[in-house]
Amino acid sequence: MVIGVIPARFASTRLMGKPLADIGGKPMIQHTYESALKSKLISKIIVAVDDDKVARTVKSFGAEAVMTPKDIATGSDRIAYAVKNIKDAKIIVNIQGDEPFINGTMIDQAIEPLVFDQNVNVSTLAKRITDIQELRSPSVTKVVFDYNNFALYFSRSPIPYVRDAKSNSDRISMGEIYKHIGLYVYRKEALLKFTKLSPTDLELTEKLEQLRMLENGFKIKIVVTEFESLAVDTPEDLERARKYYAKYIVKKTAAAD
Repeated sequence: MVIGVIPARFASTRLMGKPLADIGGKPMIQHTYESALKSKLISKIIVAVDDDKVARTVKSFGAEAVMTPKDIATGSDRIAYAVKNIKDAKIIVNIQGDEPFINGTMIDQAIEPLVFDQNVNVSTLAKRITDIQELRSPSVTKVVFDYNNFALYFSRSPIPYVRDAKSNSDRISMGEIYKHIGLYVYRKEALLKFTKLSPTDLELTEKLEQLRMLENGFKIKIVVTEFESLAVDTPEDLERARKYYAKYIVKKTAAAD
């Protein structure tokens, strides 16, 4: 069974109460849940919460909420806690709760390597960077991968370094630079093993938990997607999400009607 889990932490440091933030009359967590429902490969979706208000909200729109301890450090740990006793769970999809408009096909693209190749235990997404601001931003994680699409390294710095480029525009046009999209798919055993490991040196340096996997010998399959993501981490991101919803989602729904 493929289980989609949406971690929803109330006490976000940069945007308190983030799962309940209003976007077009709905809480953000509801948008994420409804977007995830469009996946054709996920059998079941649960929301891993740490707060009663979030749990009540999740249940109010018909989703299943699983309460997890407030002191859990990461989204991966929260997901592992939520699924550890689900016996039928074979493949676990970590759908970020702050991705309200995640595309269902995009989710399925990330799941497919584990469905078709028993040697793949972890997969995630990447998209080629075409925007200079994303190239420069340390909040946009970059990834490089080998000829078999397995990750070599993740960094907040622009990688690879394009030596002959004379400007950021040159770096984008001359080199293939990819941003990491933080949707992960795990085999259950790999997730439980990963979350028992201690933080590693590179992870602590870059503040990227996926480096713990690489430092411990995990192979992470990278799936290149053409779909865009819109993560909400700050009040500015929230305003951008609201504008996006009003401009694209509302108009699209109205046109379909």
